[in-house]
Amino acid sequence: METFGRFTSMLLHALETREPTVELFDSFIDHWKSITNYYIDTTDDSRPVRQTDIPWHLRQMLDILVYEEKQQAVEDTGACMEYLLQHKLLETLCTLGKAQKLICLCALPGSQTEKEEAQFLLVVCSRVKQDPHTLRYVLQLPDQPVGSTLSSDQSESSMQASSGGTDPPLPCGPIQSESSLLRALLRLTKSQSSSVCLRAHESLLLLCGLQAGSSGELLSTHTQLGELLAGRLQDLYSLLPMEDAAELQNWPHTPWSTQFSRHSADPSSQSVGHMINFFCWLDFLDHLMREAPQVLSVKLAVCVCQLWLVELLQPQLLDTCEQVVLGSTSVLCATVKLVQSSSLLDQLVHFLLRSDAAQPLLRRCDHVSDQISMVSLCLVEELLQKPHRDVLDVLLLSFLHTRSYLSPPASAQEEQQTESGEDSEDPEDDPFFSDSLTFSDSPHPPPPPPSGPQTADDVINSFLCLVPVQVRSSQLLQEGGYESYVHDAHTLVTECQALSLSWDWPLTPPSLSLSSGKDSASFFEGHLLKVLFDRLGRLLEQPYELNLQLTAVLSRLSAFSHPLLHEYLLNPYIHLSQSSRSLFSVLIRVMGELMQRIQEVSNLSERLLNTRRALLGLPHDPGLDHLTLLKGVIVLEEFCKELAAIAFVKLPQDQD
Repeated sequence: METFGRFTSMLLHALETREPTVELFDSFIDHWKSITNYYIDTTDDSRPVRQTDIPWHLRQMLDILVYEEKQQAVEDTGACMEYLLQHKLLETLCTLGKAQKLICLCALPGSQTEKEEAQFLLVVCSRVKQDPHTLRYVLQLPDQPVGSTLSSDQSESSMQASSGGTDPPLPCGPIQSESSLLRALLRLTKSQSSSVCLRAHESLLLLCGLQAGSSGELLSTHTQLGELLAGRLQDLYSLLPMEDAAELQNWPHTPWSTQFSRHSADPSSQSVGHMINFFCWLDFLDHLMREAPQVLSVKLAVCVCQLWLVELLQPQLLDTCEQVVLGSTSVLCATVKLVQSSSLLDQLVHFLLRSDAAQPLLRRCDHVSDQISMVSLCLVEELLQKPHRDVLDVLLLSFLHTRSYLSPPASAQEEQQTESGEDSEDPEDDPFFSDSLTFSDSPHPPPPPPSGPQTADDVINSFLCLVPVQVRSSQLLQEGGYESYVHDAHTLVTECQALSLSWDWPLTPPSLSLSSGKDSASFFEGHLLKVLFDRLGRLLEQPYELNLQLTAVLSRLSAFSHPLLHEYLLNPYIHLSQSSRSLFSVLIRVMGELMQRIQEVSNLSERLLNTRRALLGLPHDPGLDHLTLLKGVIVLEEFCKELAAIAFVKLPQDQD
């Protein structure tokens, strides 16, 4: 303990200003030679530094430098300082310090001096922060040829060290000790002492935050820092209680430093403690990647993706056990929500959209398990809130860019019909309007497509008139019309516009070629819209909470300002190609089914009012039948009002 204390004190003195004693250049050199001669002559590596004259010589050298600096003009450098810089005395001191094996002796199993060791390593990292060029010597990189990599045996040894548990004493050879500082710090992050953990975290941030020179490249290329940090994330993830899927999915942002706060409450259970540890470490890595140089940030993110997402999480996402799928998807959903680092977000988006797990994750938005469908939809919604262009490009725009969902232009359509000998199709012959979809009982049927340009009122009324009068119930509780959604719609549209501001989206859709729509079977709305439209088509028979999540995703998609998204999701008057469907056409089919199913419900208005009261937590009659259907009707009414509000917010801006 005294050894660490004295050496730490010595390094601290190097960061402070002390009173001078003597001003002699020769004396400065003599003190330095006395230190180096000791290491040349001595054969006793076990002798404590406090029993040598080294601390006294260092103190004298420091006093000489301080005195010399005070005697010089601001722009001048003294002879002693010139000597120190030209002969790289600090770098040599780092090497000599390592010859005492202090770093290698830190964080060994059973250590009784963790506090002093953590303080010593923090001072070392602080010194490196002030003089980044010393990083190479602290990591002992000169002993390793530039551009070389660790052997497979050494890599395996390092990965075993990152897996937690009790580690054997590390050898201090030139190659093995190159990451001894990093591995010591990783071990100290697991300490039972919060002060020791905090110092270890701060030390890692100091090292990874180095921006000068090639520091980032040294740490990313010549150390196993990424593997060590990602290995720690693996360990903590393996302890998560996957049965608590809801709590995992909704875990709030937990800044890594909060775990060291004196005011933070103790975990109420071991499982909560495991969740705190995991999400705090995830936040620490995310914070570290935001502070690190780009080359290091990318390397760390790649390691997290490979070791955690691909090797550990992906097999669970593809598992046949629903509980495993639910738990792992919940953690992934929370991760997407919490991540802020652009490097880590890049890896997450690539994993979610382009890896083997991508298609199963999207298909599970329409899973036989409502819980899995819910968390999968939540994951999509979280993705849509991240500032990453690939999300919309891959999930939607790549399928819509040809506009093949539109019928051919009039001239081309007439030519096709002439060649095939067919007459012009009546709208009622469209497959999406042929299943006895009649609104004869409604005084406000959906309006036919107008021949000229549409106004905002046309679009708004189209969505509002979708809901037949006899199934509207919001007015029964004096709830507002679509105007009550305008404020929230404005907030949503503003958020989506802020995300896409730097993506250089076009202002108008691409021109429609004469060949567009000729082969309607070639249009595919994409895996995401397919599952969303399929789910929307079954809205009347799905749980209320699932319908809310489904409509939330569709509303957010409709709020984006890309002209293709606006046309496909918010324009009721587009002429769809055969077998194509849009959001509006799916809603029409649902309304048609609704008009048939409500015939089975007596006292419809009273039942709807009672259902609304139940959803709002107001007094209501128990024992409702047709409850799923009635809740679905209410969701449909509110969803159409929400779409009308989004159109109200967007259309004036588009027309201007």
